[in-house]
Amino acid sequence: MISFENVAKKYDDGTYAVKNFNLHINEGELLVLIGPSGSGKTTTLKMINRLIPLTAGYIRIKDKMISDYDIHELRWDIGYVLQQIALFPHMTIEENIAVVPEMKKWDQNKISHRIDELLDMVGLDPKTYRKRLPHELSGGQQQRIGVARALAANPPIILMDEPFSALDPLSREKLQDDLIQLQNNIKKTIVFVTHDMSEALKLGDRICLMRNGEVVQTGSPEELLQQPANDFVREFVGIDQSKGEMVDIIEAVHPANPMEMEHLPVISRKVSINGILVLLSEHEQLAVVDGDEKIGTIDRQGMIQILSGRMEAMK
Repeated sequence: MISFENVAKKYDDGTYAVKNFNLHINEGELLVLIGPSGSGKTTTLKMINRLIPLTAGYIRIKDKMISDYDIHELRWDIGYVLQQIALFPHMTIEENIAVVPEMKKWDQNKISHRIDELLDMVGLDPKTYRKRLPHELSGGQQQRIGVARALAANPPIILMDEPFSALDPLSREKLQDDLIQLQNNIKKTIVFVTHDMSEALKLGDRICLMRNGEVVQTGSPEELLQQPANDFVREFVGIDQSKGEMVDIIEAVHPANPMEMEHLPVISRKVSINGILVLLSEHEQLAVVDGDEKIGTIDRQGMIQILSGRMEAMK
C-alpha cells in the first residue's frame, strides 16, 4: 500500500531528519512509528502527504510515486489527525466534517448522510452535536470530531500524529479503545505516530522503532517484546527485564462456553509474561484455567493491553 525506498530528508544545515528509510506498510494495517524525540517519526509521516518534501528516495502509494499524484487529490485521499485538534473554531461540527466532501463536490444529501454516519461511528449523537461549535466540546469529543473529519471522504489512508497525547489519561484510554474497535470495522491503512511504547503496543499491528532518522527494528508487538534487535530496543520497550515476572491475566479473559475452549491450548490465569507471549506467538487464542476450571479465553490483543497497562503504571 505505502512503500518507502531509501527515503531521506536532509536540511540546509546538513543534518538528516530521516535517512536510508525503507519500509512497506500493508493495506488495512495499523503501523505505529515510534521513537524518542528527534527520531524522525513525524517527518516520515508528513512526507507521505507531501507536507515535507523528500530529499532522496521514493515513496509510493499503490505502486505510484507520490510525486505523480496531483497534490490536492493526494491530500483529499489521505485523512490527517493531529495532536493539535485544529478544528475550524467558527464552523459547526457538521461544517468541519463536511470540508473535504464539499471540496470533492459531493451531493449535499450524501454529505449530510455521511455526517450522521460518522458521528454515530465515533459515539456522538448527531442530533446533539451537529450544530455545536468546537469550544462547546471537551478535548476528547473534539478529537473524536477530528477523527470523523479525517474519515469524511472515506480515504484509504489515515495519518495520525500523536493524536491522543494532549488528552487526560481516561480520555486517552477511551479513544485508544475506540480506535481499535473502529479499525476492526473500517480496516483503513493507518500510520500512527507516538512516543509512548504502551500506546504502540496496544494499537499497532506492527511497530517501527526509529532512532536518529533510521529504522532500528520493525515487527509485531510480540516480536519487539520477545526478540529485541539490540540494547536500545530492550531499553525503549522497557519490559525485557521482567518477562519472567508472574502476572494475573484475569482482566483480559473473555467469557466462553466449554465447546469454544475444547481444543485450545491451556494456560493458567497466573502466568509468566514470557510464557504467555511464547504461546500467543504460536496460537491465536488460549483457554485460561483457574485451578481445574476453564474460565474463558485470552487473545493477543488482550495480553498486549495488559502489558501496555503495566508499562503505563510503571511510568
